[in-house]
Amino acid sequence: MHMNLLSSLRSFWDEYKRYRLGLVGLFLLTILIVTSILAMILIPIDTFKQWHNPSYWTRYPKVALPAWINHFTISKLPEHLILDRPFVKKGSIGAIQTFNHIYTVQFHYDDFPDDFIFNYFVKYKSIPPLLEVSVSRPDGDRILLIRTSLPPKPYGLDTYTFNGSIYSTDRAIKSNVAHYLSEQIGTSAIIDLAPQNVIFSEKPFRLDLKSRVLKGTYVFNVTFYTFDQDDQVISSELILGGKVFGLLGTDELRRDLIIGILWGTPVALFIGLSVAILAVFVGIVYGVVSGYYGRRVDELMMRINDVIYSLPALPFLIILAVSFGKNILLVVLYLTIFGWVGIAKVARSIALQLKTLAYVEAVELMGASRWRVMFRHIMPQITPFALASIALSVPSAILAEAGLSFLGLGDPTLPTWGQLLHDAQLYGAAARGIWWWIIPPGLMIAITGLAFVFIGIAMDAVLNPKMRKA
Repeated sequence: MHMNLLSSLRSFWDEYKRYRLGLVGLFLLTILIVTSILAMILIPIDTFKQWHNPSYWTRYPKVALPAWINHFTISKLPEHLILDRPFVKKGSIGAIQTFNHIYTVQFHYDDFPDDFIFNYFVKYKSIPPLLEVSVSRPDGDRILLIRTSLPPKPYGLDTYTFNGSIYSTDRAIKSNVAHYLSEQIGTSAIIDLAPQNVIFSEKPFRLDLKSRVLKGTYVFNVTFYTFDQDDQVISSELILGGKVFGLLGTDELRRDLIIGILWGTPVALFIGLSVAILAVFVGIVYGVVSGYYGRRVDELMMRINDVIYSLPALPFLIILAVSFGKNILLVVLYLTIFGWVGIAKVARSIALQLKTLAYVEAVELMGASRWRVMFRHIMPQITPFALASIALSVPSAILAEAGLSFLGLGDPTLPTWGQLLHDAQLYGAAARGIWWWIIPPGLMIAITGLAFVFIGIAMDAVLNPKMRKA
């Protein structure tokens, strides 16, 4: 009996609900879709576009562990802090204006920070402002870190806007911290040191700088001395380099890996679903036309199908990516070229059976055209098979794209899971034990593949009466 498309889908869903594996697959797919929507809403698009721009990530730590690792270890590693909202206090000394930017840090970790950076944005006229940076320790000691003058205004400019940075590796900071340390231990024989290790060390200090961390409240005081009423400090920030950061840590290029993982989700779903839908559509149309027309048309179309089916996909995908480019739309096209052939064979077999049914012959006797018979009366019967084929084709498409990206042949402008693994392999993440760079993208590929495999298995069980449970 002929059933319309809506009733076919309703009957299909009633059967599908009986399979828990399929429901688990739908649950995982729902999580992936929600993750994709949240990624597109919550993460600024600029962050996604800057994924391959190293200068954008300079404020982040290099190869930092995920922050939650501190909940499972006895020794607490310092968290990377980006403090961009200082307490600002304005004052004056005669005609000189002072701008105090004060950063308070609660430091209760068991290891020293990696470094510290102070970034500032100042606008001034004729006389360059003076800058002084100091830090007050929990034990009451105050260490002068640097006192310097900003560069003079370039000739010809009325007002100069200067964007500067002071690093903990600055020679003046090292010299001032060494002077403080020599006063504390009574010797001037100070070897090359890391200023942050002295600043955050517990007394008594040791020359080998293997003291314990002094925990407590640190106050970084940054003072700008300006000499014109119109001079102003536009913004400033203190970055205290840590060893843990964010939900998934960072990689060798200082990129926040959670952004790559989250943005990789919609990209993977787009590629997987696009390739699967296109491949299934082409395969079904091709197979139905071949099976319905039969004879020479069928023979010719199946021989073409066999030729494409026998081609080794990966070498040809590499050749196509190298020859014609590798943006995301081209990658979808490449994967579709090799994705439809198997589906076409199955669709042809179904079409050969359906065209002999009485209702099809009746429609033909009523004068319906061949294309109407194929698209109006045969293809709707293949819809459940098409849905199962789409679900089962998505994992292979995602894996193929990840494989291309792993080989460096994916879209270089997008953060995909395959590219994350490619970069991890490029920088020897496995050999260096950077597991947080490898496991999350691999896990996401596996979860996404499993979601569609579960859905596909359930669909297959619904479509194949022999697999149905009584």
